[in-house]
Amino acid sequence: MLGAHFVEIFSSVQGEGPYVGLRQIFIRFAGCNWKCAFCDTPTNPRPEYFTMEKTPGQRDFIQVANPVKPERLSELIKQYYNLSHHHSISLTGGEPLIYHDYITRLVPALQGTRKGIYLETNGTLPEELASVINLCNMISMDIKLESATKEKTPWELHREFLKVASQRDVYVKIVVSNKTNSHELERAIEIIQSIDPNIELVFQPVTPKGGVLPPTNDSILRFQELALSAIKNVRVIPQTHLMMGQL
Repeated sequence: MLGAHFVEIFSSVQGEGPYVGLRQIFIRFAGCNWKCAFCDTPTNPRPEYFTMEKTPGQRDFIQVANPVKPERLSELIKQYYNLSHHHSISLTGGEPLIYHDYITRLVPALQGTRKGIYLETNGTLPEELASVINLCNMISMDIKLESATKEKTPWELHREFLKVASQRDVYVKIVVSNKTNSHELERAIEIIQSIDPNIELVFQPVTPKGGVLPPTNDSILRFQELALSAIKNVRVIPQTHLMMGQL
């Protein structure tokens, strides 16, 4: 693979999960192997251009032609951003593991952040993860519940993925909706507990989109209580970057 397609690149604060508030460079790959009803990312797998914010917070975007070779991408990132001021680089999407071969060539050219590479993934490509696991420092893995995504939950793929991801600092994120039920959650909790009950679990109330609505406050507390019976660290964290008006 000579190049990859991207949607956007920018420097901002992480808005989800236990790393919320930390400064990251976000590299958003185009394309995904999953279709979530609440998805807030453009679905075109091969956009002609991607946008890149030159100065964080200034909305001074430039357009860069896709696809981009890893050498060129690393040059652009180091031209506009001071890597040493960033906690990590977030490889996000879409689904970045579609481009696992590309990642093996990109990451070595992006050394210099404080904590390395933060992989955000839908947790459905275990073999691809295995091929880049040694390049990742932190992993944000989704468990995709059918009640929120409107797609059948890939339970065994999630189990296999988490086995590989547990080699690194991983947490599991579950987007929950007003349709989420205890049966789904019990199965997700069993997967996490069977691999390592110390793996952190984050419930993220869905941001309304595509006809998917968030659960009630009472439901969220019940979800957390259910999970705490088997998992040691369970948090409830919404998408805070939307509250702050950040990218």
